[in-house]
Amino acid sequence: MIQRIQTIYLVISAIIMGALFMWFPVVLGKDGSVIMERNEPLLFGLIFVSIALAIISILSFKKRQMQFVLNRLNIISNFVLLGVFVYRLLTLSGETIVSEKGIGVLFPIISIVFLVLANKAIKRDEDLVKSVDRLR
Repeated sequence: MIQRIQTIYLVISAIIMGALFMWFPVVLGKDGSVIMERNEPLLFGLIFVSIALAIISILSFKKRQMQFVLNRLNIISNFVLLGVFVYRLLTLSGETIVSEKGIGVLFPIISIVFLVLANKAIKRDEDLVKSVDRLR
């Protein structure tokens, strides 16, 4: 059923990643060169994959195992996105410019937390269905 708690968690995760794309700051170096921006293919692709996996997972509510696997793939893509953010921010020189713009690194972490909560809820539903099948 689509009105389960994991759907709420997945919607929140998709909204967080959408907010990351909408309000993604342009990180500039000390010399004014662009270090990171949201239209960069790697960042855009990872954010888009994360949003798409969350939406596909919401729509596949009848297939709990597939939903579980899609959420795991989404967690992996968020970890890769987080790694790209951390790598780019650590290779920059000049911390004062980056410390203002580093809030975007928290969005994938929050998304990962909601995806883990969704996986726990999916696992709980799967265990409930298996226990009812044993009684038959």
